[in-house]
Amino acid sequence: QVQLVESGGGLVQPGGSLRLSCAASGRIFSINVMGWYRQAPGKQRELVAAITKGGSTNYADSVQGRFTISRDNAKNTVYLQMNSLKPEDTAVYYCNANLLKLYSSDYVDYWGQGTQVTVSS
Repeated sequence: QVQLVESGGGLVQPGGSLRLSCAASGRIFSINVMGWYRQAPGKQRELVAAITKGGSTNYADSVQGRFTISRDNAKNTVYLQMNSLKPEDTAVYYCNANLLKLYSSDYVDYWGQGTQVTVSS
């Protein structure tokens, strides 16, 4: 069994900051890409940021320069530092990990349960 557990969401004023964390646990052999997605009401889920095992990153244009993704491979954990938050960043944020379970031969995507981020005054 593999679990992705997110933490760090909440309510913040415009211009504020939040840090999301996501820890993967279970019978994991290797994790390839880890990322954060978000879904606002009435909208499709979209990629926010992703990071490879080697540390290469990719960001959505809308968060470039404001958000920073990082990971701790030893802890199977990915972080999202969100600065200069805007009301349009309000969404449920989901953690994603493309990983290889022990005794498996294929990498599979796993998702966290989601954490709410609300940016409002």
